[in-house]
Amino acid sequence: MLKSFYATLIAVSTLFASLNAAAVEYRLPAKDSRLIGENQYYVVPEGKLTLEAIAAEFQLGLSNMMEANPGVDPYLPKPGSTLVIPHQLILPDTPRKGIVINSAEMRLYYYPKGKNTVEVLPIGIGQVGRDTPENWVTQVYRKRANPTWTPTQNTRKIYAAKGIELPDVWPAGPDNPMGLFALYVGNYFAVHGTNASFGIGLRVSQGCVRLRDEDIEHLFNSVPVGTRVEFINQPIKATVEPDGNRYLEVHQPLSETVEQFESSEQLPLSLDKNITSIVAHAETDSFTLKRLLEQRTGIPTRINSIQHAQLDEEATPAESE
Repeated sequence: MLKSFYATLIAVSTLFASLNAAAVEYRLPAKDSRLIGENQYYVVPEGKLTLEAIAAEFQLGLSNMMEANPGVDPYLPKPGSTLVIPHQLILPDTPRKGIVINSAEMRLYYYPKGKNTVEVLPIGIGQVGRDTPENWVTQVYRKRANPTWTPTQNTRKIYAAKGIELPDVWPAGPDNPMGLFALYVGNYFAVHGTNASFGIGLRVSQGCVRLRDEDIEHLFNSVPVGTRVEFINQPIKATVEPDGNRYLEVHQPLSETVEQFESSEQLPLSLDKNITSIVAHAETDSFTLKRLLEQRTGIPTRINSIQHAQLDEEATPAESE
């Protein structure tokens, strides 16, 4: 059932995004536009299908699906229910160059050099206290197939407290926590595979960035050594499109402490100057803005008032037949 829906999805969304075995690829919009893609919808079939399995089929992380579909059982979504497949995005407010890793939305953006496209892949990131870096610009220093894993002293202590003694060097292979491919971006950090794909879209690593097997293999084969890599933490993204419409995309911010992570209370959101200048506009619908800041679905939503949209339509001359 997934395969037939998958084929239909490709047919109806060719103009917006294409899915291949290892990434969702979008055509880049104009420089003054940052809205890409289009959301799709999926009816859960009969059978024991987890939300993780659906997320993997559509190149998403578990957190992406849970944000877009609040209240859905992550283990057994109700057969017959309709899920949002969140493939519409606002590009991060960063240079469209190399790799951009936005920890807050658990997505990796890759802008292939010389192409007018961006590839988007879901990721897993560091646990609380072993956070993935942010506000850091680096590069791919080297690549390695079949990497070994040398746990740090701190990592050894953490595992030892759980009664697990790690080897000095974990040998390469499918059981290696780094998976089968790695892009090294610093002395202690890498973008790599995993031996536990269910962690994509979750905070499960020791700080590095994890991808599913086919995704990291795709990056390994596509990304040259020396490629720019930027780590950011942008839970809120916004854009003013060429037609005057304003869109806001709000994700759950990352917990900074174990107490925050284990709490059911929502974390506060902070709006930087650029975001504030977009939302604090006279034409912003305050009800829509309040709803987005509360629900945090990660789905781009137009925040212009209905009256503004109607004025735009009236001001647009009808096309001649």
